[in-house]
Amino acid sequence: MVFLCDMLITIKNTKQYFDQYIAAPYIQPLFIQGDAIEILSQLPSESIDCCMTSPPYWAKRLYSMKGIGLEENYKEYIGNLAKIFLQLKRVLKNSGSFWLNIGDTYNSKKLLGIPWRLAFELTDRQGWILRNDVIWNKVKGGLDNTKDRLGNTHEYIFHFVKQEKAYYYDADAIRSEPGKSILRNGAVISATGVSGVRYRRQIELSTALSEEEKRNAYQALEELLNEIREGKLSDFRMIIRKQQRTTHSDSVKVSGRAKELEQKGFYFLRYHPNGSKPRDVWDIMPEDTQKRKKHYAPYPEDLCKIPILATCPKDGVVIDPFSGTGTTMLTAMRFNRKSVGIDISEEYIEIASKRCSYLF
Repeated sequence: MVFLCDMLITIKNTKQYFDQYIAAPYIQPLFIQGDAIEILSQLPSESIDCCMTSPPYWAKRLYSMKGIGLEENYKEYIGNLAKIFLQLKRVLKNSGSFWLNIGDTYNSKKLLGIPWRLAFELTDRQGWILRNDVIWNKVKGGLDNTKDRLGNTHEYIFHFVKQEKAYYYDADAIRSEPGKSILRNGAVISATGVSGVRYRRQIELSTALSEEEKRNAYQALEELLNEIREGKLSDFRMIIRKQQRTTHSDSVKVSGRAKELEQKGFYFLRYHPNGSKPRDVWDIMPEDTQKRKKHYAPYPEDLCKIPILATCPKDGVVIDPFSGTGTTMLTAMRFNRKSVGIDISEEYIEIASKRCSYLF
């Protein structure tokens, strides 16, 4: 069964309908009810730009139908997911990204480490490249009555790609709004108050810089202040030999910064004019499940924003092979991307389709 928002169409040729959807001008999601691996096997190779998904967790909940998460042991669960994600790899473009939200499970008081077991299965056996492991800090966790361990308030989100370089990534689309520099008494001052006066004084009093290195440092500092005046930078830090410690390492064998400091006597840390990139810990409140009584684990829209904005082009297509109540598709719609949602449960597909139709 295939659903296009509030339309229900029964077809045998998923690929044909997928092709029609991709060619159509609208962005309403395409929902397909069925087993994920069977549906993915019918889609064209290299036809999807981005996947954002959260499969059912193992031995956590009884969803509305049998399927992933109800296996007798976690090894079978990981194996079944790996088969689906191998088919996903075929469907994903070489420039595409795969974002996986996966939670862990205790069994006989043992934390199984399922997220990392699955991640290693995908990288070691299928050739996926892991670019980031993100910690989703749920901020407010659920009730935890255990008395012999800490409460669990985080989950993992893994970012996989198919190739080391040339995958699509728009860092500017997810940067935070930068602070603005100001002009005071004819001097430019960065958003955090850096004016260059302190650095000039440190260069002047330095006993670790030669006279030539000092001249070069003065000139480079002035050029950088001009970049701030022109809006090319939002902020900067200057590291001067024997004045500040090097970042990461003092060894020239392992740190390019340390080598630059040894050779020039200084270097700069530049802050992008469009703001800073998000870090790999995301503080996001869980979805209010009291408002969504027919699905036990809907994830929040905020979890999908960075993956979609950063790794799906504006004319691209997002897929979720475990679409549940349609959060991935709803978020894709909000950002004017096409999307395809797959779920084995007809009930969930109907909920997701109705949910997305409210935007029109």
